Amino acid sequence: MSSIRRWFVSGLLVLVPLAITLSVLDWIVGVLDQTLLILPGAWHPDKLLGFHIPGFGVLLALAIVLLMGAIASNFFGKKLVSLGNSLLNRIPIVRSIYSSVKQVSDTLFSENGNAFRKALLVQWPREGVWTIGFLTGVPGGDVANHLQGDYLSVYVPTTPNPTGGYFVMLKRADCIELQMSVDEALTYVISMGVVVPRTRVAQSHIPPL
Repeated sequence: MSSIRRWFVSGLLVLVPLAITLSVLDWIVGVLDQTLLILPGAWHPDKLLGFHIPGFGVLLALAIVLLMGAIASNFFGKKLVSLGNSLLNRIPIVRSIYSSVKQVSDTLFSENGNAFRKALLVQWPREGVWTIGFLTGVPGGDVANHLQGDYLSVYVPTTPNPTGGYFVMLKRADCIELQMSVDEALTYVISMGVVVPRTRVAQSHIPPL
């Protein structure tokens, strides 16, 4: 019986991660395949080939992203993007939504930004209880006027779904920079501490932003 139990557990350890990974990939491909709807009906791969092959939407989405990136990177493209931003920022309701999303995306995807560039060890939700957070910047606006001392803005993800979490402002002295990449820290959070990142040489402080 012990051998059967061991084989069963070993089988689960192989099949469960594989099944979840395939399910997530299938969902992503299904969502991206919806981009094919922007093509005329006669151009759909299903019509041209006579049968459905999943994944063409992924290629189309990638091509659109690369094309937009190429256009936005040249002089005239930058002018068009700036004009579009100005137009959207003048439309009520749309302005508030677009500007907020634009600021977040610029912060997250900027090569020079600090958002999610560092993994931190912080005490949350109370003193003596430690968890992993991600540096997103420093407090700004009127918030900074009410905080005495040096603070950091930190995103604390939930487990095992890191897309949900809490935004908190903690004293820099109470945050410990971890010598692990953001990917390693996210894996550690998602696995609920099961997948332990490799050990590196520790550093004693968080450098200024």
